[in-house]
Amino acid sequence: MIEHADKLNNQAIILASDGSFNEAIACFKRAITIDKGNYLLWYNLGVTYRDAGELESACDALAMAYKIAPLNADVIETYATLNLALKRYDEVRIICEEGLDLNPLNAHLWNLIGVANFQNEAFSDAAECFEQAVYINPYYEDALYNLRDTYDVLKNKNGKIQCENQIRGLGK
Repeated sequence: MIEHADKLNNQAIILASDGSFNEAIACFKRAITIDKGNYLLWYNLGVTYRDAGELESACDALAMAYKIAPLNADVIETYATLNLALKRYDEVRIICEEGLDLNPLNAHLWNLIGVANFQNEAFSDAAECFEQAVYINPYYEDALYNLRDTYDVLKNKNGKIQCENQIRGLGK
Protein backbone atom coordinates (compact mmCIF):
# COMPACT_ATOMS: atom_id res chain seq x y z
CA MET A 1 0.00 0.00 0.00
CA ILE A 2 1.31 3.42 -0.95
CA GLU A 3 1.23 6.03 1.80
CA HIS A 4 0.15 9.57 0.97
CA ALA A 5 1.31 12.59 2.92
CA ASP A 6 -2.14 14.21 2.90
CA LYS A 7 -3.79 11.10 4.34
CA LEU A 8 -1.12 10.81 7.04
CA ASN A 9 -1.64 14.50 7.81
CA ASN A 10 -5.39 13.99 8.20
CA GLN A 11 -4.86 10.95 10.41
CA ALA A 12 -2.36 12.86 12.55
CA ILE A 13 -4.79 15.73 13.02
CA ILE A 14 -7.44 13.29 14.25
CA LEU A 15 -4.95 11.66 16.62
CA ALA A 16 -3.84 15.05 17.96
CA SER A 17 -7.42 16.19 18.48
CA ASP A 18 -7.95 13.05 20.59
CA GLY A 19 -4.85 13.89 22.66
CA SER A 20 -2.75 11.09 21.17
CA PHE A 21 0.18 13.42 20.61
CA ASN A 22 2.96 10.83 20.30
CA GLU A 23 1.05 8.92 17.63
CA ALA A 24 0.17 12.16 15.83
CA ILE A 25 3.80 13.28 15.88
CA ALA A 26 4.87 9.92 14.44
CA CYS A 27 2.30 10.32 11.66
CA PHE A 28 3.47 13.83 10.82
CA LYS A 29 7.10 12.70 10.77
CA ARG A 30 6.21 9.86 8.41
CA ALA A 31 4.32 12.28 6.15
CA ILE A 32 7.33 14.62 6.13
CA THR A 33 9.58 11.78 4.90
CA ILE A 34 7.21 11.56 1.92
CA ASP A 35 6.89 15.33 1.32
CA LYS A 36 9.69 17.29 3.03
CA GLY A 37 8.79 20.56 1.32
CA ASN A 38 5.19 20.70 2.54
CA TYR A 39 5.03 23.60 5.00
CA LEU A 40 1.64 22.47 6.30
CA LEU A 41 3.08 19.19 7.57
CA TRP A 42 5.83 21.06 9.43
CA TYR A 43 3.30 23.58 10.74
CA ASN A 44 0.95 20.87 12.00
CA LEU A 45 3.89 19.01 13.56
CA GLY A 46 4.90 22.22 15.35
CA VAL A 47 1.40 22.87 16.64
CA THR A 48 1.15 19.28 17.86
CA TYR A 49 4.49 19.51 19.64
CA ARG A 50 3.28 22.76 21.20
CA ASP A 51 0.05 21.17 22.37
CA ALA A 52 2.08 18.29 23.83
CA GLY A 53 4.16 20.81 25.79
CA GLU A 54 7.35 20.24 23.79
CA LEU A 55 8.08 23.89 22.96
CA GLU A 56 11.64 23.47 21.71
CA SER A 57 10.61 20.77 19.24
CA ALA A 58 7.59 22.88 18.27
CA CYS A 59 9.84 25.83 17.56
CA ASP A 60 12.16 23.68 15.43
CA ALA A 61 9.25 22.38 13.34
CA LEU A 62 7.79 25.86 12.94
CA ALA A 63 11.19 27.19 11.90
CA MET A 64 11.05 24.71 9.01
CA ALA A 65 7.49 25.75 8.13
CA TYR A 66 8.62 29.39 8.20
CA LYS A 67 11.62 28.63 6.00
CA ILE A 68 9.35 26.94 3.45
CA ALA A 69 6.42 29.42 3.65
CA PRO A 70 7.74 32.75 5.00
CA LEU A 71 4.70 34.59 3.64
CA ASN A 72 2.06 32.52 5.43
CA ALA A 73 0.37 34.59 8.16
CA ASP A 74 -0.55 31.58 10.33
CA VAL A 75 3.02 30.31 10.26
CA ILE A 76 4.40 33.76 11.09
CA GLU A 77 2.05 34.35 14.02
CA THR A 78 2.43 30.86 15.48
CA TYR A 79 6.22 30.89 15.12
CA ALA A 80 6.48 34.33 16.73
CA THR A 81 4.13 33.32 19.56
CA LEU A 82 6.23 30.23 20.30
CA ASN A 83 9.39 32.29 20.39
CA LEU A 84 7.65 34.63 22.82
CA ALA A 85 6.79 31.67 25.07
CA LEU A 86 10.47 30.68 24.95
CA LYS A 87 11.47 34.28 25.85
CA ARG A 88 13.35 34.77 22.59
CA TYR A 89 12.36 38.40 22.30
CA ASP A 90 14.80 39.39 19.56
CA GLU A 91 13.54 36.51 17.44
CA VAL A 92 9.94 37.61 18.05
CA ARG A 93 10.76 41.10 16.79
CA ILE A 94 12.54 39.79 13.69
CA ILE A 95 9.72 37.41 12.74
CA CYS A 96 7.01 40.01 13.40
CA GLU A 97 8.81 42.76 11.52
CA GLU A 98 9.19 40.48 8.50
CA GLY A 99 5.47 39.67 8.78
CA LEU A 100 4.60 43.36 9.06
CA ASP A 101 6.57 44.05 5.88
CA LEU A 102 4.02 41.81 4.16
CA ASN A 103 0.98 43.05 6.08
CA PRO A 104 1.47 46.23 8.14
CA LEU A 105 -2.16 45.98 9.30
CA ASN A 106 -1.68 42.74 11.25
CA ALA A 107 -2.68 43.80 14.76
CA HIS A 108 -1.59 40.47 16.24
CA LEU A 109 2.00 40.98 15.12
CA TRP A 110 2.04 44.52 16.53
CA ASN A 111 0.76 43.13 19.82
CA LEU A 112 3.42 40.39 19.88
CA ILE A 113 6.22 42.91 19.32
CA GLY A 114 4.68 45.02 22.07
CA VAL A 115 4.75 42.09 24.49
CA ALA A 116 8.39 41.36 23.61
CA ASN A 117 9.25 45.02 24.21
CA PHE A 118 7.32 45.05 27.49
CA GLN A 119 9.16 41.94 28.68
CA ASN A 120 12.45 43.69 27.87
CA GLU A 121 11.22 46.72 29.84
CA ALA A 122 11.22 48.89 26.70
CA PHE A 123 7.90 50.33 27.83
CA SER A 124 7.70 53.31 25.46
CA ASP A 125 8.36 51.02 22.48
CA ALA A 126 5.79 48.56 23.84
CA ALA A 127 3.20 51.33 24.13
CA GLU A 128 3.78 52.36 20.49
CA CYS A 129 3.24 48.78 19.32
CA PHE A 130 0.10 48.29 21.41
CA GLU A 131 -1.22 51.66 20.20
CA GLN A 132 -0.69 50.53 16.62
CA ALA A 133 -2.52 47.23 17.31
CA VAL A 134 -5.46 49.09 18.88
CA TYR A 135 -5.50 51.64 16.07
CA ILE A 136 -5.81 48.80 13.55
CA ASN A 137 -8.38 46.93 15.62
CA PRO A 138 -10.07 49.00 18.36
CA TYR A 139 -11.81 45.83 19.60
CA TYR A 140 -8.60 43.84 20.13
CA GLU A 141 -9.04 43.09 23.82
CA ASP A 142 -5.56 41.67 24.52
CA ALA A 143 -3.89 44.72 23.00
CA LEU A 144 -6.15 47.04 25.00
CA TYR A 145 -5.25 45.29 28.26
CA ASN A 146 -1.57 45.33 27.32
CA LEU A 147 -1.74 49.02 26.45
CA ARG A 148 -3.53 49.80 29.71
CA ASP A 149 -0.88 47.97 31.73
CA THR A 150 1.91 49.67 29.80
CA TYR A 151 0.37 53.09 30.37
CA ASP A 152 0.18 52.21 34.06
CA VAL A 153 3.93 51.47 34.14
CA LEU A 154 4.60 54.70 32.23
CA LYS A 155 2.38 56.65 34.67
CA ASN A 156 0.14 57.77 31.79
CA LYS A 157 -3.08 58.09 33.81
CA ASN A 158 -5.15 59.57 30.97
CA GLY A 159 -4.12 56.81 28.59
CA LYS A 160 -4.88 54.16 31.20
CA ILE A 161 -8.35 55.63 31.83
CA GLN A 162 -9.05 55.79 28.10
CA CYS A 163 -8.10 52.09 27.75
CA GLU A 164 -10.28 51.13 30.70
CA ASN A 165 -13.23 53.00 29.16
CA GLN A 166 -12.64 51.30 25.83
CA ILE A 167 -12.44 47.89 27.52
CA ARG A 168 -15.69 48.56 29.39
CA GLY A 169 -17.26 49.58 26.08
CA LEU A 170 -16.57 46.11 24.72
CA GLY A 171 -19.32 44.87 27.06
CA LYS A 172 -17.46 41.86 28.41
